[in-house]
Amino acid sequence: MSSNLILGNRFKAAIKGDYVKKYIFIVQFCASFCAQLCATAAVLSAQQIVTAERFLENVSDKYASFNDYEARIAIRSGNAAMRGTVVHKTPNFLRIDFTTPAEQVIVFDGDMLTVYLPEYSAILNQNVSSSRVGGANLVTARGLLLLRRNFAAAFVTGPAPVPLDENSRERVVKLRLTRRYGSEGFREIILNVDPSTLLIRRIEGTTIADGRVQFDFSDIRTNQGISERRFIYDSPASANRYNDFLFRDTE
Repeated sequence: MSSNLILGNRFKAAIKGDYVKKYIFIVQFCASFCAQLCATAAVLSAQQIVTAERFLENVSDKYASFNDYEARIAIRSGNAAMRGTVVHKTPNFLRIDFTTPAEQVIVFDGDMLTVYLPEYSAILNQNVSSSRVGGANLVTARGLLLLRRNFAAAFVTGPAPVPLDENSRERVVKLRLTRRYGSEGFREIILNVDPSTLLIRRIEGTTIADGRVQFDFSDIRTNQGISERRFIYDSPASANRYNDFLFRDTE
């Protein structure tokens, strides 16, 4: 039996299991974060922040001023830990190059979502513009509008900055978003925001099944003039390709 066939069989078995389901969950959450970077500008200044809703508007205002965004990213989901670099460019470009797992890549160009899994020598493609997945709309500014409409914002402990972690010197404002309707996939999202820059330092999400995912962002750089060419991914020619992968486990 050839090595490619063995890898293909391993991948087909894994894609029906918890591994790929958890990975799809991470991809969809990345798309949700991309929508936040495309948020509609708010009209209130930082000096006018008096409620959690207005604070969220000001964070949106900050991110709406970015033409591009780059940061180191660390992702925790269950026992899985991932690290890499995330790059975003308006309106809907997103790319994550992972160092852990090494060489793993997620790229979204506004239409096509591509995921490279070196462990399985597999390239997963999903045409988001025509897919049946409800989360696809989150990759637009309208997606964040729906998020703000469907989630209620409140401060976790109040508007005063608190330590990011226990005994941490870094201080953030913690904002809790709680779903208003049962149809939302996330029961709760917590944004940890640097009060001096209004940059999101950490995102913590809890699903309706109590699954938890955490995104940490550091070394954030904005408006660097990033080219759209950076979101062109030259995938390995030897890798196996799987289209419409978001639905393979249900078909």
